[in-house]
Amino acid sequence: MERKVNGVTVRASALAALVLLVSACATVAPKTDLQLLYATQAGNPDQPPVVIIHGALGSRLQDPLTGEELWPGSLGSVAFSDYRSLRLDIDPDALVPLPTGSTTNGITQSIGGVDFYGQLLSTLEDAGGYTAAQPGIPAVYGEKRYYVFIYDWRQDNVDTVRRLGAFIDKIREDYCEPDLRVDVVAHSMGGMIARYFVRYGTQDVLDDNEFPVTQEGASKIRRVILLGTPNLGSIGALSTLIRGFKIGLGVVPVEVVATFPSTYQVLPHAINDWFMTMDGRPLERDQFSVERFWKRFRYSVYSDAVQQSIHKQYTDPAEADAYLALLQRYFEKHIERARRFSWSLTVPVPKPQIRYIVFGGDCLLTPARSVVEEVDGGWELRLTPDEIANPLPGIDYEHLMLEPGDGRVTKASLLAKRSVDPTIARHEYSFFPVDYPVFLCERHISLTSNIDFQNNLLHALLSVDR
Repeated sequence: MERKVNGVTVRASALAALVLLVSACATVAPKTDLQLLYATQAGNPDQPPVVIIHGALGSRLQDPLTGEELWPGSLGSVAFSDYRSLRLDIDPDALVPLPTGSTTNGITQSIGGVDFYGQLLSTLEDAGGYTAAQPGIPAVYGEKRYYVFIYDWRQDNVDTVRRLGAFIDKIREDYCEPDLRVDVVAHSMGGMIARYFVRYGTQDVLDDNEFPVTQEGASKIRRVILLGTPNLGSIGALSTLIRGFKIGLGVVPVEVVATFPSTYQVLPHAINDWFMTMDGRPLERDQFSVERFWKRFRYSVYSDAVQQSIHKQYTDPAEADAYLALLQRYFEKHIERARRFSWSLTVPVPKPQIRYIVFGGDCLLTPARSVVEEVDGGWELRLTPDEIANPLPGIDYEHLMLEPGDGRVTKASLLAKRSVDPTIARHEYSFFPVDYPVFLCERHISLTSNIDFQNNLLHALLSVDR
């Protein structure tokens, strides 16, 4: 069979080959040359220094005595370990983590060939013209610097904020500029740390419900760029406290992650409708209430599974019971701090000095709500649609429980909104001044290496006027 294509007679087989060739060419994405694109801007010596704040799991943890890397360790550890060595010991009086013997040993650039932060740092150097620097070394005129703020991602985020404040003050000393304002690029939970610092500086405001906003940190920052930050929390944190954290073929146990104060501080914000009935109606359940949620449903450190696991670790049952009681008291303290932490990030800020540039994913279905299902006379929490044993007819559980996001953080949480519907106004107690958002089709774990993020990041950092 023959057909005319632009006046030329083409056989059917040749036409098919032509269509395939054109289709293939149409799907090949052009390679972005960031070095060429930002060659002029990269040479500007007056750029302020950049501070990179990684997210959870973003720093390497090491035992200083043995030299053993506790996280991430070998590829075999990532695949099979339950990482019990990451457990934080508890001060029984203050109910805070005891000083840990482990130290941070740099940023996690990659694990098993999967990039975490390596490509981002290379882009800053190769295309942005920045030089890696450490606090405490005097700056040289004409040298554009970036600093990586390394912290123990298990610890309370407010403790980390204090260290961030000292870190930035040291950079100001390096530049001999007491009024220097840095640029901040913060990934995932690191964005929550940056936002707290902008609002309160290094002050701990979680002892009551007042939240006196000072914007002390804002005076030390020029721009804040957030990437994949769960600004209204994440269902993933709820899952972690109930089931542990899955890594490779293993799971970091509940009784281990429950010793990390930061885990609690990423729970879904109270203004979220995160808990639903089987027929799709919101249920009023307080995820920060020990009595009405965690004890009532026997979740996390109140579960039979955790009790049995702890008893296996002690030869003396009395010691096991004592540690379990200590862990439960610790849980009560940090779940309440988490409630206040989430509110501290969303109460209104009068005349905000910082407006956030926000990057994140919006094309992957991401857990946004859980469903409670009655099973054999009891209640089971379902975190994904495929867990539902007896779905009701006419209910689209995928639509009910999942929303666009990056697989870990929903678009709504990224924007600190309760809904992705742009016609629905922001909640009055979700104050989040956005400069502009940029959305990517990318998984949470791969956001930092996304070329579109890196391109727009350099544009935001290197532009005098956006």
